[in-house]
Amino acid sequence: MKQNGTALNTTDNNLSLTELEDLLGEQHIGTSYDTPLRADAFELADHEKIKIITGHFREIMETLGLDLTDDSLNGTPGRVAKMFVKEIFSGLNPANKPQIKLFDNKYQYNQMLVEKNITLYSNCEHHFVPIIGKAHIAYISSGKVIGLSKLNRIVQYYSQRPQVQERLTIQIANELKTILETDDVGVVIDAAHLCVSSRGIKDVNSSTVTAEYSGAFLDKVTKEEFLQYIRPM
Repeated sequence: MKQNGTALNTTDNNLSLTELEDLLGEQHIGTSYDTPLRADAFELADHEKIKIITGHFREIMETLGLDLTDDSLNGTPGRVAKMFVKEIFSGLNPANKPQIKLFDNKYQYNQMLVEKNITLYSNCEHHFVPIIGKAHIAYISSGKVIGLSKLNRIVQYYSQRPQVQERLTIQIANELKTILETDDVGVVIDAAHLCVSSRGIKDVNSSTVTAEYSGAFLDKVTKEEFLQYIRPM
């Protein structure tokens, strides 16, 4: 696996499994453009997954020494399981993918369309803690346009799964290119990672910016126009 051109050879050291996992997490390595899923990922129904996760999370809480007979804690395993399956990781299931309808570009608007400051909540796949930020999207119509709220829904769908920000950026861009049938797409994400701010280095001031440009957005002038729109006023 490589990150920024640096190869990590796991056979050349004597790291423990825990040390290796921490190193991989800190290096922010992702394995592919697609979210890593097993072939049998959707054989279980949602209610079955919720039941299994409830049991496992109850064991985690008990291992931590929490008293699950307490009224405040007793329902937590079920709440967490339902949240995982139905909410924050619901984007793993293709059945939850938003249905997108395109419209003819009757106004003949051939300039850049920008939807900026789309609220983004995701979760880091290395530590399962939140990624919070904003996504900015732009495209140039090839003859069809998309409802503005659908851009938000696409961001939400790919965000609601364990993620690395680089992969999330590319997934959103690729989905837009497929739906809109154009390569003229730009995506920028600016987000804070709680794996950085709430643990580890505990830096609360930093954020991570990723971008994916294709088609006309590879042109310096077009890219700069997009960036000008999304810069803080």
